[in-house]
Amino acid sequence: MEPEPATVNGRKRVQRSQRTHREVADELRARIRSGALRPGQRMPTQAQLADEFGVERGAVRQALRILQSERLLTNVSKGSPATVAPDLGRATGPSAEPVPTTAGLAPRIAAAFAAEHVRIDALCLTSVSLTLAIGEPLREIYAGRLKPAKIDVRVLLPSRDIALAFPVPVQGRGGDGPDDPVHRRWLAMRNAQGQVLQHNLQGLRGTHGIDVRVSFRALPFTPPVKLYLLNGEEALFAYYTLARSEQEVGHENLEMYDAEGLQSVLFGFERGPGPRDTAFVEQSRRWFDALWETISTELTFAV
Repeated sequence: MEPEPATVNGRKRVQRSQRTHREVADELRARIRSGALRPGQRMPTQAQLADEFGVERGAVRQALRILQSERLLTNVSKGSPATVAPDLGRATGPSAEPVPTTAGLAPRIAAAFAAEHVRIDALCLTSVSLTLAIGEPLREIYAGRLKPAKIDVRVLLPSRDIALAFPVPVQGRGGDGPDDPVHRRWLAMRNAQGQVLQHNLQGLRGTHGIDVRVSFRALPFTPPVKLYLLNGEEALFAYYTLARSEQEVGHENLEMYDAEGLQSVLFGFERGPGPRDTAFVEQSRRWFDALWETISTELTFAV
């Protein structure tokens, strides 16, 4: 009898299994964090990893892209093995330390786009963070490195007709609805960002034949937090922290209380590592679905 061939890192080859790309990413992430795969070390080839884990190469590629988005790997491509990042302190996965939305959201959105069916739900004051974060996976799609078959995006935003809790003028001038200049400034931003997001995603239908659905609904309140749900597997959560600032509104400078949305500290929770995180992801999904299906209303981008 011929001896069973050993695989990378001395691990035995597993039979073809139902492992997902996320499970492969979890195992490789654990090896990197434990030091079994060292900073700067070259990874096994995709063929070797597929053989070891008993999965198709497509699952391996998705797993590697997740780790690249978390800044654990570099040089991920079809042509050569990836490399463990030399600076692992910059990792931005769900188990990493909380970081500002600008740093934490983009890599997690990029990882979500490695799935065949991308599902993103967002609740926020405006969609500016989401619009910025989706820019990278869009570039990857146009470069041919990402090929999702279907994209579903749902976004909950405050209604244009409510009196917002923030942003509001410090002196309380106006502040009671759509006639307030600060409110009009927020509304213009909400509409512009929403339209850009919708246009960029729906453009993939014509250029790449991707089944894209982008939906917006309006909330009857100002959300005190922002929430992003990615493929039913992750929940990213941040508090809107208010600060006093001076902004140009119309032809004058106004002091206002506004949220520092792009710098809000983002906390990540992932289904699977433990019951606490799994419960948070599931309850966040239920909360979002309940808002979507009950008190939210149709949203248009009319001024």
